[in-house]
Amino acid sequence: MNNILLLLLLLLLLFLPVHLQTSRALMVVSILLGFVGVVVSVIGMKCTKVGDENPVAKGWIAVLGGVFFLLAGMCTMTAISWYAARVTYEFFNPSTPVNARYEFGPALFVGWSAGSVSLLGGAFLSCSCPKPEDRGQQYYRQSQPPSAREYV
Repeated sequence: MNNILLLLLLLLLLFLPVHLQTSRALMVVSILLGFVGVVVSVIGMKCTKVGDENPVAKGWIAVLGGVFFLLAGMCTMTAISWYAARVTYEFFNPSTPVNARYEFGPALFVGWSAGSVSLLGGAFLSCSCPKPEDRGQQYYRQSQPPSAREYV
C-alpha cells in the first residue's frame, strides 16, 4: 500500500504542466551555473594562490566566473518571470475557479531578488577586465610651437 502511494506521488511530480517542468529545469541549471561561477570566480580572485604566475589569465578567469553568474541570473529570471506570467494569466482567466487561483507569494519576490543580485554580481565580475600587459614606457613626440607649424 505504501509503495502505491509513493508511485502515485512520483507520477504526480513527473506529469506536471510544461511551464512548471521548464521552470524547474531552468532553476536546476541556474543552481549548477551559479556553483560553477563560484568555483571559477574563487580561482580568479587576486587573493588566491591558484594561477598566481599569470595575473592576466587570472583576471580573465574572474571574467569567466562573471559570465557564469550572468547566465545563472538569466536562467533564474526567466523561470521566475515565466511562472509569474502564468499565474497572472490563470488569475484573470474567467474559466478558472475562484478557489483554484494562485497569487504572487514571497517566493516569487525572493526569486526576482536572487536573480537580480546574480545579474549584478556577474556584471561586476565581467567588468573587472584585466589590464593589458605592460609593453614598457611609450614615448610621444613633443608638440611643436604654433610658429613652427605655420606654412611660410
